[in-house]
Amino acid sequence: MLWLVVFTRLHAAAGKDVAAATANAHAVQSAEQTLHLDIERTVNGWLAGNVLVSHLAVYVYRLYYLVIIAVLVWVFLRHAGVYRRIRRTLVAMTVLILPVYWALPLSPPRFALPGVVDIVAAYDILGHASRDLGNGQNHFSAMPSLHVGWSLWCAYAAWSALRVSRPRLALLAWAFPLLMVAVVIATGNHYVLDVVGSMVLVAVSVAVATAWGSLVRRRHRARPAAESDPVDKAVVAEPAAAHTPPDELR
Repeated sequence: MLWLVVFTRLHAAAGKDVAAATANAHAVQSAEQTLHLDIERTVNGWLAGNVLVSHLAVYVYRLYYLVIIAVLVWVFLRHAGVYRRIRRTLVAMTVLILPVYWALPLSPPRFALPGVVDIVAAYDILGHASRDLGNGQNHFSAMPSLHVGWSLWCAYAAWSALRVSRPRLALLAWAFPLLMVAVVIATGNHYVLDVVGSMVLVAVSVAVATAWGSLVRRRHRARPAAESDPVDKAVVAEPAAAHTPPDELR
């Protein structure tokens, strides 16, 4: 929990170069047009015309932090066998993502793409803070999407905990990141390529966490072996000492 607080502070301090963020956004838009992935305006226009769905999307966008905390606590209390791997994956994600945010600021569609409606600003349950550049938040960290990344982490955590005991329910967990993908694109907060970046981030983080766990296990296995050597020597030496007659009996 403490690391998440530290991460939010570091994240807020990253990516303040508006000119670079806008230039990077234009590059992403050009790449999506070339790949025929530029669906942001179409999806955003549909959502803007549906007030009720817009409200629901904003709730999902704003309250997903509660899901992250709930999943972390649930795994810790109910599935201790996978907790360390899940925690390591989360830590790896936050460590890997910060240099990207510092080096490659990216303006979201709601700022850089003409015609896109800022759905969160229009229906925000926290007021109109989403467009306030002076509110202490990082508005230029669209690549990769942290919302999608952490929702993928939540799904991975639930899948890891339930895949043996409840495999069907474990698969259902992956619906959460699919919902988040739809929300972040439709609300004008992320590009399609941001989602791709999130998938790469989570995959690399899982690999790092797995390697981290393997290294820790190897060290634990090596430590008892090293500590057992003096004991073994003492056990071997003890019988020899038992057959050695005392000086006064010689």
